[in-house]
Amino acid sequence: MESILARASIGISELKVNPMAAIEQADGPVAILNRNKPVAYLIPASEWEAICDRLEDIELAELARSRMNDGRKTVRVKLEDL
Repeated sequence: MESILARASIGISELKVNPMAAIEQADGPVAILNRNKPVAYLIPASEWEAICDRLEDIELAELARSRMNDGRKTVRVKLEDL
């Protein structure tokens, strides 16, 4: 049995009948099921934007860490000089 990573689920046939009802009634992610197996997740736009922002933050942190250890000389500056 596969895990369903959402508190709510809807069958794909039911979703086809009235997709906006599923979106409006959802309080967070909704698992889309086909033959009782999750095939997709429907998430609110605001949650998707938050996920994308978090992924971007992780990528930027990795880039910063890689640049800290690339052997370049550190230059100290005062905030007033910028």
